[in-house]
Amino acid sequence: MSIHPSCIIEGELDAPADIEIGAYTVIRGQVKIGAGCKIDPHVTLGSRFSVIEMGEGNHICSGAVIGGAPQDLSYCNEQHKIVIGHRNTLREFVTVNIGTTKGGGVTRIGNNCYFMTTVHIGHDCQIGDRVVIANDSHLGGHTIIEDDATIGGVCAFNQFVRVGKCSFIGGGSVVVKDILPFSRALGNHAVVRASNKIGMQRKGYTNQDVENIHRAIRIILMGSSTIQEAIMRIRNECQMSAAIEHLLWFIQSSKRGIAK
Repeated sequence: MSIHPSCIIEGELDAPADIEIGAYTVIRGQVKIGAGCKIDPHVTLGSRFSVIEMGEGNHICSGAVIGGAPQDLSYCNEQHKIVIGHRNTLREFVTVNIGTTKGGGVTRIGNNCYFMTTVHIGHDCQIGDRVVIANDSHLGGHTIIEDDATIGGVCAFNQFVRVGKCSFIGGGSVVVKDILPFSRALGNHAVVRASNKIGMQRKGYTNQDVENIHRAIRIILMGSSTIQEAIMRIRNECQMSAAIEHLLWFIQSSKRGIAK
């Protein structure tokens, strides 16, 4: 185990022999780190009441603060968690807050994610796998980001919004409603502009899946006066597939409304 002598461990650290922890890093609360993780200098892991569970092969860069208290006025020092999967990179000055009682107590990050400099992940956020978030984008509490989403820089997300899988959000967007899976969105406030055909192709979707989703999203954006009418048309005019079923489920389960 390579732990720099200047590292301060004020809490409980559970870690294997092959991790690296750099100079002046501070570890507080209960922290469990998986094999092959690298923690750069000047990182803060945990807080007085936090629990961090981190999988294997993660890289936490200098200045990151992982496990800070929620930015929620109702928080009263309850012990809550952050769960981080495997092979994630959190670049310089990324901040991730623990969960709250109102949100189930867990902020969760999946596997193979890449968060660029100064990204903020608020309390109770649920982040899927292979999510990329560019510099200085901020997620309000309870935000859900599904697998394979890509988010541009300097974006802001209202609390409780959802971003669908394999979607793309252009830089500088302000997101206050749910972003459809497999779509491209942009603006302040962000609205869905088109299907994310290139993103789907890069993720290995078949040409048939890509064209099917493209047709469904065009029905939602331009071919129907109401969401319910769009759902009926998609069921009648598009070939049912796992991607289409997920799109329909996402629409029907939306609480904040679809950004269109």
